[in-house]
This record gives sequence, C-alpha cells and structure tokens, in this order.
Amino acid sequence: MPGTFEPLPGGGASVALDDVEISIIRSLAVQLLELIGPGPAEDDAPADPLAELFAEGPSEPPSDPVLKRLFPDAYRDPEQSGNPQEAAEQRAHSAEFRRYTENDLRAGKRENALAVIHSLNALTPGEGGLAVLELTPAESRRWLGALNDLRLAIGARLDITDEDDTDDFYRLPDEDPRKPMVMAYLWLGGLQETLVSTLMA
Repeated sequence: MPGTFEPLPGGGASVALDDVEISIIRSLAVQLLELIGPGPAEDDAPADPLAELFAEGPSEPPSDPVLKRLFPDAYRDPEQSGNPQEAAEQRAHSAEFRRYTENDLRAGKRENALAVIHSLNALTPGEGGLAVLELTPAESRRWLGALNDLRLAIGARLDITDEDDTDDFYRLPDEDPRKPMVMAYLWLGGLQETLVSTLMA
C-alpha cells in the first residue's frame, strides 16, 4: 500500500512513495539539516580521536524553539522550580550535560537526515509513478530517527506540546496557513507508526 511501510524478508522495510511525497520528505530533511547546522570542518576536527570524544559543545540551550525541542535540557526545566537554589543546580547540571552530549546528538541527527536524503536520491520511479524504497534494518532505524526529528520540528513550529493538541488541527479550514504543515505532521506520524510496527514485527 502506498505511504505505508511493510516488512522485507530478512529484515528492513519498504514503502512506495510518489514524486510529491519524495519531494516533501527530501525538502523537510534538507531544512532539518540547515537548522541543525554543519558539522565541524575537516580543518577544525581534532586529529586525536580521544580529544574529539571529549570535545566540548554548547552549554546553553538553543534559543530557536525547534532546536530546543530537538535538544532539550536533560534535567527538569529550571524555571519550573520554585526553589532558587534547586533551579541553579538544575541549570548547572543541564549545562554540564549539554556541553558533553550535544555535539554527538547533532551529529547523529545530521547523519539520519543525510541517510534519508541519500536513499531518496537513489530512487527511480517505477510503475504508476511510484518508487519503492527498500531499507536495511540499519537504514530503517536512521529513517525512524529522522521521521521523529521532523515531527518534533514541525510540532514545535505548530506549538504542539501533547498529542492531544492535534485534535483541533483536524478541524482547521483549508484556508488556514497552518494546514499544509499540519497535514505533513499527521502524514509523517502515519509513516513513523507503520515503520515502528514493521521493525517490531
């Protein structure tokens, strides 16, 4: 069935996508890459792998709401604490955790988005204008990570904080400027759900 992931013999998943669907996913993945930002340039990369492992990243949370959703604080939001001392401790712990994990998280999300783009670029249209994407188990996990990130990014732009928030979006009139983004959010959710089911089968 088009737009639904199905299991492949021996593991992995496949899905039939048309030109419009391919274009939408590719465009969203490219935008996600631009938002996450490029990795370190080769000249800036430490020659010592151990130094690279302990390279420090940012300690402050990003200001962009999408990046905040993609790279949340590891500890409870300090602003929600009524105790100033507890809030200060949480800020310090979050900053320390972020400093040593965000670079790796960004690299992983970047690799997932790139894997999606590369696999879509390799597709050739088949019968009826549909192209069948076949993913290995490892590629499927990368796709799953990227689909999750894309939904988080769109959800942040739509200010969705809970899945229950989506109920109102089903009733949006067609002229509402948010409608295309909502449709993409719901469609990606369906893709993500069938991919999860396929990998768990």
